[in-house]
Amino acid sequence: MPCFADKKRVVIKIGSSTLAYPETGNLNIRKSRELVEVLADLKNSGREIVFVTSGAQCVGAAKGGFLQKPKDTPSKQACAAIGQSELMKFYSENFERYNHNVAQLLLTRDVISNETRRTNVINTFNKLFELNIIPIINANDVVSIKQLDFDENDTLSAIVATLCDADLLVILTDVDGLYDGDPSLPTSNLIPEVKQINSEIISMAQGAGGVLGSGGMLTKIEAAQIATEAGIDTVIIGNKDPQIIYRLFESGDVKCTFFKGQER
Repeated sequence: MPCFADKKRVVIKIGSSTLAYPETGNLNIRKSRELVEVLADLKNSGREIVFVTSGAQCVGAAKGGFLQKPKDTPSKQACAAIGQSELMKFYSENFERYNHNVAQLLLTRDVISNETRRTNVINTFNKLFELNIIPIINANDVVSIKQLDFDENDTLSAIVATLCDADLLVILTDVDGLYDGDPSLPTSNLIPEVKQINSEIISMAQGAGGVLGSGGMLTKIEAAQIATEAGIDTVIIGNKDPQIIYRLFESGDVKCTFFKGQER
């Protein structure tokens, strides 16, 4: 496993299962604060951090009084509207504790596919880096419909990494990385490095997401494929302890799956 100490512009993606309690959908305050602290410290070290976050719908559903994430579009979009403001309030207040300012970017697929809008997004990223601001990205689920949706934020994180010309994409998830079988079975083994994403790798990634999340391992492999084809190294790593991100950058001595970016 390589050490990533030389990576300067880093996109970090977290899912709903990292941020919220699966039983209630409410924000896991302790874990979320620990994550913010680690990202703020990475920023202090001289890195440029881009934060792709899920969680708006589940946090909004909990605050709106839903017993679970709704399935109809108007309710889902209402929950996203409620939850997004809650998330940004939390991020803004907690990053400010470490003297960092944040900015919100909500994206849909049509923005990225339109050349003029795509250029505007890139220009915004570059200006935020110049201003030393941490961009916080989410899909614009309040207005999104199937034709505009990213399906899930794994794909979004990879696209953001290409827009930012990132050095590294880190995807935090419920498991330590890609396994050659069911991760819950002792007979399954973690695959520490993938040099090429092929049909065999994709077949290993089949499966559903967790209670709160919308994507499974397959969407993360697809994201890794988008990023690595753009020359961006990618890591899929467990979300249980945010401190693991330190070890990723300091020694590389962590359980994860590393996907080497192709030569640009």
